[in-house]
Amino acid sequence: MTALLEMRGISKTFPGVKALRNVNLAVQAGEIHAICGENGAGKSTLMKVLSGVYPHGSYEGDIIYEGEQRQFAGISDSERLGIIIIHQELALVPLLSIAENIFLGHEPAKMGVIDWDEAFRRTRELLAKVGLNEQPTALITHLGVGKQQLVEIAKALAKKVRLLILDEPTASLNESDSAALLELLREFRRQGIASILISHKLNELAAVADFITVLRDGTTVETIDCHAEEISEARIIRSMVGREMSERYPHRVPRIGDTLFEIRDWRVEHPQHPGREVIKGVSLNIRAGEVVGIAGLMGAGRTELAMSVFGRAYGRHIAGQAFIQGREADLSSIQKAVAGGLAYLTEDRKNLGLILGEDIKSNITLANLAGVSRYGVIDDHGETEVAEQYRSKLNIRSSGILQKALNLSGGNQQKVVLSKWLFADPCVLILDEPTRGIDIGAKYEIYTIINDLAASGKGVLVISSEMPELLGICDRLYVMNEGRLIDEMPVHEASQEKIMAAIMRQHGAAR
Repeated sequence: MTALLEMRGISKTFPGVKALRNVNLAVQAGEIHAICGENGAGKSTLMKVLSGVYPHGSYEGDIIYEGEQRQFAGISDSERLGIIIIHQELALVPLLSIAENIFLGHEPAKMGVIDWDEAFRRTRELLAKVGLNEQPTALITHLGVGKQQLVEIAKALAKKVRLLILDEPTASLNESDSAALLELLREFRRQGIASILISHKLNELAAVADFITVLRDGTTVETIDCHAEEISEARIIRSMVGREMSERYPHRVPRIGDTLFEIRDWRVEHPQHPGREVIKGVSLNIRAGEVVGIAGLMGAGRTELAMSVFGRAYGRHIAGQAFIQGREADLSSIQKAVAGGLAYLTEDRKNLGLILGEDIKSNITLANLAGVSRYGVIDDHGETEVAEQYRSKLNIRSSGILQKALNLSGGNQQKVVLSKWLFADPCVLILDEPTRGIDIGAKYEIYTIINDLAASGKGVLVISSEMPELLGICDRLYVMNEGRLIDEMPVHEASQEKIMAAIMRQHGAAR
């Protein structure tokens, strides 16, 4: 059988970095083909070559699609043939409607005038296909991440997709939204649509993939036929990292001290909707040497809580008390929060955590310029020493400290953000989805850093959508739902079932 897609001998070089080395890939029509590997393995680069983001002439090798050699000058060339890529950072315009986003750039028109009746009719058909019950006129900004992901897929269907590329599509989704998306891919398979799925959630790959191609350091390691052998996460990890991983979470013996940070009756209103409380009387504490987790479904208010605490970066009419090391703290601005000893690692590292156009060195020292300055002037030699120290300490894989943050893999970008806050020397770190979209090896390194922070006497608050992660690294858990903390438990008494039961009880009580 002739493959729908073949990529032969693909090599791609960036300044100082060989991103891809003679990579081969074959995908059949109606197949779910997964691509996995550690951060920096070349997964996203390969897909950008395929989709025309990196045009023909900027790489070596051949792309054979539908039996013909193709030379894409840009994304529009690949889209015309039904190759559609959905990036991890969704390409939707927040203040436009669903219909406007789906048909942006190829609006149905009559005599040069947009035919909105036709646009809305086709939008309703597309939304029905992806199982999204929303009006075509609904604004993207009012949709959750899971629904936005479905809008992106509806947009792909509008372009008559034959090969759908999804880069970390479930990284921002909860378990139920992830399951719904994977079922949609199965339905596409039944319709003859091929999918290339990039994901670090190995259980998902094992559940839906027909084949799994593993990349390591820019080369093809192997392609696994999921129907020819039993696929487990351990099997995939062994191929990805070249060794067995005996445990997912590094061992730690907690040495917990006095309370470092506490908030009491914390309340926050929505920034655009006066009177609508998003955070409703939250009280919590974190002790020295303790890793505390917040579990909850998407939309529970976890990120809103963290951002409102960190210098009122979210919300309005914020009320409540905050205490750092027993003293009431002024958290009315980000500068005051940092000066008081707080750090916040955002879930959105690309837009809020990094200056992508700047180099590693500038990003690492950004939150503590005083630490590399003399008489108000940055000491370039001192800044270089600090950046090299953290690059080595956190094992940031790069060509050097002058490499742009934009050109780093997701895991290495996350390490740069962590370095920035470690150099600021806070006493309490709030880590919001610290391992989102990064591979199993990089996750282990991040967990080790969290353990080291706790061992040094700092307090760590972790927000994560992955309950096994919270159960694996935390000492104590809070459960959050609809802006409230509804339960608290030591981790040795916690389980995924117990967390979900607490959420369901609260849902039942609210009815």
